[in-house]
Amino acid sequence: MNIGILGLGLIGGSLGFDLRDQGHHVIGVSRQESTCEQAVTLGNVDEASTDMSHLKSAEVIFICTPLGLIVPILKQLITHLPSTTIITDVGSVKTPVVKTATSLWNNFVGGHPMAGTAESGITAAKRKLFKDNPYVFTPVDTTVNDALKTVENLASQLGANIHHCSPEVHDKAVSWISHLPVMVSASLLHACMNENNNAVVELAQKLASSGFRDTSRVGGGNPELGVMMAKYNRQELLTSLKEYRYNLGYLIDLIEGEDWESLQQQLQLAQKVRPAFTE
Repeated sequence: MNIGILGLGLIGGSLGFDLRDQGHHVIGVSRQESTCEQAVTLGNVDEASTDMSHLKSAEVIFICTPLGLIVPILKQLITHLPSTTIITDVGSVKTPVVKTATSLWNNFVGGHPMAGTAESGITAAKRKLFKDNPYVFTPVDTTVNDALKTVENLASQLGANIHHCSPEVHDKAVSWISHLPVMVSASLLHACMNENNNAVVELAQKLASSGFRDTSRVGGGNPELGVMMAKYNRQELLTSLKEYRYNLGYLIDLIEGEDWESLQQQLQLAQKVRPAFTE
């Protein structure tokens, strides 16, 4: 199958690796000629160009641009394509993207592979990035079933675990387990740096180990991605942030009141429910 990838960063480049390994012919498009050259040299794609019209022969196209560019790029892309081309995206927010994209293109399927690293760019791409990780598709009433089956089959070839839900349910869920942690992690880092004693900060930086690395990792990621999450999933993120603030306030009250029994109950509950989210 001829497959197009528009946007050759971590996700697009990793898709290219795995789809080529499955025997597909992969055509890449990037805004920068240097990225196109790198993608061909590294083996992410079979061919690459800065010209979207090179994707006209692709049967399926993955839009792997930053979230805010998906719809503007789609509007440009469809002028070069036959109506049979299947288009999907990899954005981390689905409702605004799917609402507009499905009105523009009949064969559009909203998608979100939930895999990544703290790095970005074509050189960060890696094989088997999606293996055993969730890949969410968000069909709506007008989604063409054959288009959905086609992108599902490709995701299966990547070794991903496929899930279905509405765009709205997706955005509520990821606000809790993806977008909220980014903001909480970022606020943790800012709080640490607000310590007035430089000696304390320096020692804390030297002592920080796996626990702090795990908790702070997503807050130290791509700032542009964090802003896009907040901008396009604003209402759901605000809901989760306010609930988190309420729970944090409750913990403060317990500690100020030296209510150790209630604090232990809260921590025991957290210990009990965590495996349902992580295993």
